[in-house]
Amino acid sequence: MTSQHTTPLRLAVITASVREGRFAPVVTNWITARAADHGRFTVDTVDLADHPLPLSLPAVPPVLDPDPERPAAMAGLTARLRDADAFIVVTPDYNRSFPASIKAAIDWHYTEWQHKAIGFVGYSGASGGLLAIEQLRQVFNELHAHTVRDYIAFPRYYTLFEADGTLKEPKEPADAARTMLDQLHWWASILHDARRDRPYPAA
Repeated sequence: MTSQHTTPLRLAVITASVREGRFAPVVTNWITARAADHGRFTVDTVDLADHPLPLSLPAVPPVLDPDPERPAAMAGLTARLRDADAFIVVTPDYNRSFPASIKAAIDWHYTEWQHKAIGFVGYSGASGGLLAIEQLRQVFNELHAHTVRDYIAFPRYYTLFEADGTLKEPKEPADAARTMLDQLHWWASILHDARRDRPYPAA
């Protein structure tokens, strides 16, 4: 699946886990390298651990006030989400769901996600992050984002990577990443042009 869009689109790879001792940066580094090799995105890696994310939310939801007063320390994150044309969320499963950190990042924003394409890379002991991914699809759908069908999952991730962060068997995950990135680029291109040329119907 390809697109005629020639200008590199802006892809933000979001590390969802902020847990102490997390494995997430290894997975983020791997998919970031695949996205760079893909050659059709300008890649920005966004680590939620670098951005304070209060669990308390603004009094008026961003769906009603798209630019609420946010903590000053969140300004950099908001700008990077706003500038992105597409996202990849790297997430584990925590208790059969996604980390609170990514939900806080989602809920503090609204238009930053709208009409953009989103892909997922999951990792966990059993499901490979699939439980978190399926729930995040529902959340992002509420925000008028489009999640692409294909994803990458690393079940029992601790057996799959070498100590230096490389995969022991890289071909199948690399092929899956290429498929997801192709889909992500196709949708991101379409949605980029639609955001520019056609107003979205009001609720």
